[in-house]
Amino acid sequence: MTPNNKTFKNELRLSGSGGQGLITAGIILAKAAVIDRLNVTQTQSYGPESRGGASRADVIISNTDFYYPEATNFDILLTLTQEACDKYVVNLKSNGILIADNTQVKSIPLVEAKVYEYPFTDIAIKKLGTALPTNIMSLGFLVKITNIVSEKSLKEAVKNSVKSQYVDLNMKALRLGFKLAEDNMKNKEKK
Repeated sequence: MTPNNKTFKNELRLSGSGGQGLITAGIILAKAAVIDRLNVTQTQSYGPESRGGASRADVIISNTDFYYPEATNFDILLTLTQEACDKYVVNLKSNGILIADNTQVKSIPLVEAKVYEYPFTDIAIKKLGTALPTNIMSLGFLVKITNIVSEKSLKEAVKNSVKSQYVDLNMKALRLGFKLAEDNMKNKEKK
């Protein structure tokens, strides 16, 4: 999604339920864009969503100036719950990318977008012993698939954003997300 030497602007929504760390993931993605010297804005939902309802973090990343700070038509939608998928997929561009955690998202709506389905939560529990870093693993997958920011800047942003006792766990989750994306790309090349 980041064209070489071309003007670009990408709108992203990271969505799920309150407590899944998607606002943190949005902040980390925005920090990575700043490290890459891109123009960025990040907004998020607050309120009753923080107690289990659909929550979201929106990020706009561009290599040129933009004047409206709110994401309205998404190039990329990451969704970790069925409720969030159903609520936000209507604003995904037809040529966009939908990344869904099929641990929770059991019914992908018909969309013209490119769809990636992985059981991110199940993988986190199996490989890392906890679902907590699912947000970081799925963010790593998103970045590897789209190249929206550099992997190096994302690693730096994660290290600078999580508590020191959780850095190792989150770095493992990030590497796992990168590997899932790499394996996906290799499998597509074989076909």
